[in-house]
Amino acid sequence: MASSRTLRRLALASGLVLAAQATGPAWAQAARPENRNNLPALGDTASEDVSVANERRIGDRIMRDIRRDPDYLDDPILLEYMQTMWAELLRSARASGQIPPELDERFAWELFLVRDRTVNAFALPGGYTGIHLGLIAMTASPDELASVVAHELSHITQRHIARSVGASKTTSLVGIAGLILGVLAASRSPDAAQALIVGGQAAAVQGQLNYSRDAEREADRVGFSVLTGAGYAPAGMPAMFEKLLQASRLNDSQNYPYLRSHPLTTERIGDARSRLGVGLFTAPPRPVVHALMQARARVLMDPRDAALQRAQDYDAQAALAAGASTTDRLAALYASALASVLRRDGARAEKALASARALELADASAARELDALALQAALARGDGARSEALLAKLAAQPAEPVAAGTPARGAEAPPASVVARPLLLARAQRALLPDGAAQQRATAERLQTWVAEHPMDATAWGLLASLWEAQSQPLRAARAAAEQRYARGDVSGAVERLRAAQRGTRAASGPDFIEASVIEARLKDLETQRRIFAREERGEP
Repeated sequence: MASSRTLRRLALASGLVLAAQATGPAWAQAARPENRNNLPALGDTASEDVSVANERRIGDRIMRDIRRDPDYLDDPILLEYMQTMWAELLRSARASGQIPPELDERFAWELFLVRDRTVNAFALPGGYTGIHLGLIAMTASPDELASVVAHELSHITQRHIARSVGASKTTSLVGIAGLILGVLAASRSPDAAQALIVGGQAAAVQGQLNYSRDAEREADRVGFSVLTGAGYAPAGMPAMFEKLLQASRLNDSQNYPYLRSHPLTTERIGDARSRLGVGLFTAPPRPVVHALMQARARVLMDPRDAALQRAQDYDAQAALAAGASTTDRLAALYASALASVLRRDGARAEKALASARALELADASAARELDALALQAALARGDGARSEALLAKLAAQPAEPVAAGTPARGAEAPPASVVARPLLLARAQRALLPDGAAQQRATAERLQTWVAEHPMDATAWGLLASLWEAQSQPLRAARAAAEQRYARGDVSGAVERLRAAQRGTRAASGPDFIEASVIEARLKDLETQRRIFAREERGEP
């Protein structure tokens, strides 16, 4: 589909800004200076061509397109898992001085998911990082997955895009423009998008190839420090390199775009191994929770009904597989239950979950994930009483670290804001069930507080709009619906929604007058933003 190609091409284009292909055009390689082996320092005059503020604006512009793409995925459970990992790596990077105060304040530091079966991750300007579900599905441990995320985070903290642009005032800017134009054109014509991206690449590669190998080595070195500083097993990085190398030999590289934008070399693999120090190379074990998140990613990355049917059949395969480990059987049953939920087969989902619980796992975090999936199933079939019981049970359970069970991990729990979101959204869904009217007001107030602190949470805004609508609060519902559109990158849609609401506020009084005033102020703000965005599209200052 065109939308998935949009994100794939964006990932490839952004990766090429950071790291050149293993083999590039002969003319570009011939022009490479023999003695140019170091990245420009952040303080070099040329790198000031792209300021921190401008880099953030470029990233925000790209994200407005990504958020509108159907393959931009907000799965609260899987996103919680990844955001917890992201938060731990960020804390490590801050503690080691990799994130200067200005960068920390101005960048978004946002990780998002892409519904795509290919193995890929990519960094964007301004602190954004995309993770393909295919990458989560193929990693054997959180340590392996975290090594890739730490590598991408290091591309951001070291400002490799800005530093590459600093090599040329002309060609690199053309490269960035080509990337952005490619994203814009992809929504209209995939072929045009490819031409624009390649056109921008052609002018940019020669100036940027000088830094690509050094950028990769620096991201490996800094990423390794960030990885271990967050408590992940250091063997995760060489284990991931080995897995990618083996995959590149056995599979068509089209399924591994990460290898095209981040080419592996024997030098990089050797460096990763040497950082482990003296001792045998030992791959980290796979915690149960990571196995469940792998299973979740595998199911979600292909929403076609035929694929969901195959995933449902994992319940029989789990029971019949000879010699399957308990973790593998649990993951298969989890995948079957999730696929059944998505296919609205509640009875089969409950049967798979019951079989999973019968495995008698001692891992409390795995039991929590089974309860979270059971809650998703209860909400899908409209079972208010069961949803209420599971919400109470989950709220009473302490949150587990994202990779509990890995020997090198610390005991620090994930941030409360990250842990709270899946339950908060589930409570909103529960309140919208036919027997949930008594909970709607309190739940809406909690969601209103949440979106005040997380204004780009489109899912929360959408649920809030439904809650206010259910309580006959049309102005609040209209504003929340407009904010949902804005958070999804649809500024024009948000403006039109607020204008429609404003037409109904002519005779507003009391509390409605206050809400009408809020709508009027927000409408003026969004109209200003839309004019600015339109000038940017036309290339005007």
